[in-house]
Amino acid sequence: MSGWQPLPDGLPPEVRHFVTRLRDLKDATGLSLAALGARTAYSKSSWQRYLNAVQPPPRQAVDALARVAGLDAPDSERLAVRWEVAMEAWPRPERQQSEGEDAGPEPGYEEDPTVPWWERPEEPPRRPPSGRLLLWAVLLLLALLLTAVVGAFAAG
Repeated sequence: MSGWQPLPDGLPPEVRHFVTRLRDLKDATGLSLAALGARTAYSKSSWQRYLNAVQPPPRQAVDALARVAGLDAPDSERLAVRWEVAMEAWPRPERQQSEGEDAGPEPGYEEDPTVPWWERPEEPPRRPPSGRLLLWAVLLLLALLLTAVVGAFAAG
């Protein structure tokens, strides 16, 4: 085992078990954190946060580590289940909020900026233009046609 720092006290057992499994997988690859980062599109500092239980890893990072570690499909699925269980138990930082302020989603838990662009969910489809915009477009087209017809008659 490499020289991992001890996990924080009071960490739920589900999270402790999951992070220990991630550490074992990382150690089994024989890669440094920098090399792991290069192979997974997650930075060295992101992996340090994930493997020291400072921040929960996004699912895509866990999947990337499973690929690099060469896990087969059943083991990858078990790791995904451990990730889900750990995310449910992961301690959430308490947020200070002013009176009347909406807390909203906690930063770092809904969307991780280290998720590569090619693995981010697609944006929802855009709304079609409103009927008012279409009406203005048709009126503009009619005005242009009318101007062309009047110009053609005036010219000769």
